[in-house]
Amino acid sequence: MKNKTLLNKQNHDYIPNIDLGKAYDQRYINTDIHYESLEKLANFFGRNMPVHHHDRFYQIHVILTGTIHIHLDERSYIVEAPMFFLTPPTVPHAFITENNAKGHVITVRQQLVWTLIEGMMATGWDKSNFLVSPLCVALSQKNNKNTDHFLHLLTLIAEENLHVSIEQSIALKALLQLILIDILRLADQNQPQQKTRKEDIRVFHIYNQLIESHYKQHLTLSQYAEKMNITEARLNDICRRVSGLPSKRLIMDRLIQEARRLLSFSSISISEIGYELGFKDPSYFARFFRNNTGVTANTYRNK
Repeated sequence: MKNKTLLNKQNHDYIPNIDLGKAYDQRYINTDIHYESLEKLANFFGRNMPVHHHDRFYQIHVILTGTIHIHLDERSYIVEAPMFFLTPPTVPHAFITENNAKGHVITVRQQLVWTLIEGMMATGWDKSNFLVSPLCVALSQKNNKNTDHFLHLLTLIAEENLHVSIEQSIALKALLQLILIDILRLADQNQPQQKTRKEDIRVFHIYNQLIESHYKQHLTLSQYAEKMNITEARLNDICRRVSGLPSKRLIMDRLIQEARRLLSFSSISISEIGYELGFKDPSYFARFFRNNTGVTANTYRNK
């Protein structure tokens, strides 16, 4: 009965909140706008981002190349680039990009977005429900001026992010407002069809929540399946159908993500990191990290 209750429970408290200023780049702890390339974030967090949310932050992902699996709350999509998806604060989302995928990621404090929207509404703009729900939009490239303009703005905000000056904050806010206007223009364009059953997405999210709670314990797949009161075969089938990845890969990716974080932000030794992540043998952790990232843990830390 307890296992069935777990499957039936919809509680965002189980979904981790990721604050990029604290978890990724501490220079941005107190900033309203955070820009980063998709490639750099993927190098740190991995190409598989399990279900999470961003408390008090909006996030815009623009994918320029490759195919992406996206899960926005209870909806799931498989979309070819170019595309973008937008997640309002607290909306749970997960996504998986291909290894060669490139793009932009903008994270914005919700109060700034609200202020910009209020300013636009004062001019007679009547989209009062704008940015309340998540968006997923496939961008048309054939003689589409709106798409071209939107992608050009993303290039400009990436370039502006490189300049450290008094004017940078003003420029970023101005570009962000133009990007929000373009998102409004593009919002009704090429909405992808949902590709996965809601029940499968729900099971997939619960599995990721369990991974978040137990990945350091190195539970077997059968132990995870038992906690969810489903078979290991069904769990693996759902993970492949929803994410394109086997269930075991999701656990390994979470371990790698945490290893990257500890190597970047802590001063503890590589052996201690291995023990922290539940590896009983430091040499096994070293091989695990090298086999899954292509570099040694020491090389990654030095970078």
